[in-house]
Amino acid sequence: MLPYPQIDPVAIALGPLKIHWYGLMYLIGIGGAWLLASRRLNRFDPTWSREKLSDLVFWLSMGVIVGGRLGYVLFYDLHAYLANPALIFEVWKGGMSFHGGFMGVMLAALWFGKRNNKSFFELMDFVAPLVPIGLGAGRIGNFINAELWGKATDVPWAMVFPPFSDPAQLPRHPSQLYQFALEGVALFLILWLYSRKPRPTMAISGMFALFYGIFRFIVEFVRVPDAQLGYIAFGWLTMGQLLCVPMILGGIGLIWWAYNRKPTAKAAV
Repeated sequence: MLPYPQIDPVAIALGPLKIHWYGLMYLIGIGGAWLLASRRLNRFDPTWSREKLSDLVFWLSMGVIVGGRLGYVLFYDLHAYLANPALIFEVWKGGMSFHGGFMGVMLAALWFGKRNNKSFFELMDFVAPLVPIGLGAGRIGNFINAELWGKATDVPWAMVFPPFSDPAQLPRHPSQLYQFALEGVALFLILWLYSRKPRPTMAISGMFALFYGIFRFIVEFVRVPDAQLGYIAFGWLTMGQLLCVPMILGGIGLIWWAYNRKPTAKAAV
């Protein structure tokens, strides 16, 4: 069994001002995405300025934050937030939904593309390889917060999370680290390497949806579902898995469509 590192969720405290690691992880994800996007900006569109790229990253970030929070409220704990709407703004305590953030990004990309003469999938193909940076950073934030841990296990790398998080004090799968490795590191490598060569429009977006859906679906088998929901169906299907099914099917469909439609798409980046 590995010891859980006791990390204060508050990274910096200046009197009443507290900066949480969870929030810093979002800044790392957004900043890392901007840096990598700037490296590929000329390949995407040589006429775009750094200012326009910054605008894109800003609006997509808003989509992540607003969509992620609203997605969690709607998909995972609507009753609690209806009872106390002020909880919606306590984002430092966690409670963000990837699938909600994903929908927020899609809406932001659709809106920004129309204003800047870019198709939805042109932008999504450009953005997809950058997303795993934020996903990986977010899972590290979950780990520091000692939240979203896994099922009890006797594997050698099991961890006992703090009593405030797990009163049962059982050795558990550090599922946040599994998701960091798969959704963060592995997904980034797959998309970054795949997108180094020209690909038909929609192919990179399809690869993102497919592999994120697969990775998340797998990890959900060892992750404890949200207490207020439990298992949705068949005694094992979680909300996370349920939301991943359309991503997997949609990813397969996009890849097939990208490679089998008439070759009108330009090279992806």
